[in-house]
Amino acid sequence: MKKLLLVCAFVFGVSAVSFAQDQTAQGGQGRGRRNPAQMTERLKKQLTLNDDQVAKVTAIYAAQVKVQDSLRTANAGGDRAAIRPAQQALRKATTEKILAILTPDQATIYKKQLADIAARQQQNSNGNGN
Repeated sequence: MKKLLLVCAFVFGVSAVSFAQDQTAQGGQGRGRRNPAQMTERLKKQLTLNDDQVAKVTAIYAAQVKVQDSLRTANAGGDRAAIRPAQQALRKATTEKILAILTPDQATIYKKQLADIAARQQQNSNGNGN
């Protein structure tokens, strides 16, 4: 019986490590970070983007990720407050670029989603979150 429990614990541990590695390999680069294809796929489903819009949004997200990575590299010290203004400006520019390629109906849905995210972040920053 003890051997069976030990084997089960071992298998569980190996599978947990394997799952974590698999998530990293698939672009799960940490909390809240996705690759441009994943971010575009999410918008494609939510906003019913056409093929031209998908290509443009993917390029916008790819550029954003590249700039974010350079900001993180430049901020090797880990001072988040130092790069926050640049990240906010980058997010704003990305949002404006995406809004420019959306139809009015899609833009309305996208703006509502952004407002919902901002409200959740505000709630979490006030200590009322999870």
